[in-house]
Amino acid sequence: MLKGQQSWVFTNRPMIAATGVTGGPFEANGNLADDFDILHDDLWMGKESYEKAHRLLIEEAITTTLEKGKIDKEKIQFLFAGDLINQITPTSFAARTMQVPYFGLFGACSTSMEGLALASFVVNYQGADYVLTGASSHNAAVEKQFRYPTEYGGQKPPTAQWTITGAGIALVTANDPTQALPVTTSATIGRVIDMGLSDPFNMGGAMAPAAADTIIAHCRDLEIEPSYYDLILTGDLGRIGHDTTLELINKSGLTLEPGQFKDCGLMMYKEDQPVLAGGSGAGCSATVLYGHILNQMKKGMYKRILVVATGALLSPLSFQQKETIPCIAHAVAIEMNEVGR
Repeated sequence: MLKGQQSWVFTNRPMIAATGVTGGPFEANGNLADDFDILHDDLWMGKESYEKAHRLLIEEAITTTLEKGKIDKEKIQFLFAGDLINQITPTSFAARTMQVPYFGLFGACSTSMEGLALASFVVNYQGADYVLTGASSHNAAVEKQFRYPTEYGGQKPPTAQWTITGAGIALVTANDPTQALPVTTSATIGRVIDMGLSDPFNMGGAMAPAAADTIIAHCRDLEIEPSYYDLILTGDLGRIGHDTTLELINKSGLTLEPGQFKDCGLMMYKEDQPVLAGGSGAGCSATVLYGHILNQMKKGMYKRILVVATGALLSPLSFQQKETIPCIAHAVAIEMNEVGR
């Protein structure tokens, strides 16, 4: 099960049986709108606060996943999920509504793959039959907490990124060899990397070394080259972090081709949308993976992928105390099930 220093191999190949993806108005106008199950036309979503709207995104993604997976809520043993808001209250309140046994996670924007790695571990070892996992973010709620409320109209530098409004949830269960569905095959748990950056408007630059460190560790532990994967996908590095990570990987002695290396934050929005360096947020990798990428895998575009979700582990308080930004990245390998295997 443990491979190398920081990786797990899932010999039973847990299956991603169904997913649910919800989003907001900016995502509805983006490149991947067709891959969302539910899209809202305003950030309030009929609620009195952005945080309550954030909770709704999670609840809808869970309900959609259960409906698509044709499974009753009572059969779910655990929910592994989190978000970016103080004490992950939107996710915890959604868990209160759903009444599913719950592990609240905080890995910042790396939460999606932290949750998928843990869910896969539990299912692989027969610790549960059905597990839900996912992550979410809400642009206005996150901006209000970490930077300035949108109404303030504060100017941002070109390195800043746009927090995605969305939630992505997956149902992880035991492999069914008769189903041509995605399965998880391994995971690499990242280390906390801090290169001394302190600018909260350059998250991509801060997180790039953590992404590179985890990709290098994954290849080292599993004794493979990056070319093993059709796609290596980072969560939300944006333009700055994407280019930096590619440079760091190639300097390490591994070869990573630009066309093989993509970023969720660069895929979500159109060129004319004012997102500066790209998308970000805990919901970024969750919505892109559980919507667009898995749909592409089912169509045969990718056979093997490695998803590396990155997170900046700062808080408003740590920034005010002039701390630097510690970062982390978790990776999960996903392959299409070989029917009859």
